[in-house]
Amino acid sequence: MIKKLLVGCIAVVTFGFANEYMQADRILDMQKMAQAMQDIQSGFFYNNVDIVKAGAEDLKKTIVKIAPIKKETEDKDVYERWMNNNTAMTKRIQRKIKQDADDIIERFSAGDATQALQVYGKISSECMKCHVSLRKW
Repeated sequence: MIKKLLVGCIAVVTFGFANEYMQADRILDMQKMAQAMQDIQSGFFYNNVDIVKAGAEDLKKTIVKIAPIKKETEDKDVYERWMNNNTAMTKRIQRKIKQDADDIIERFSAGDATQALQVYGKISSECMKCHVSLRKW
């Protein structure tokens, strides 16, 4: 009986920690997004719509994972906690990047590489907005 209770408690604690978004997770996601942006750019240079699509899809799939890490959600300073957990701003940026990624696919597939490249610049701008405002670069 006690062994079952102990195993149950350990399992609950283990699964509780497994779902937390940690700094290592964020770093990995940022690396994936940087690679996706490089893939899109390579697709532009090689005039390859499949590479552009793959990069844009990877970007859209990864951007939605970005969230405050545990350390930021537990910060004792109310202002810092609010700034680090500005989920409204994060969601807005995520939504804009997803829309822009779809726009890149649409424009590049239609043969309008110039407009696709301009949208790529908008995505870079959204990335920097987050890094400057939330990550304090």
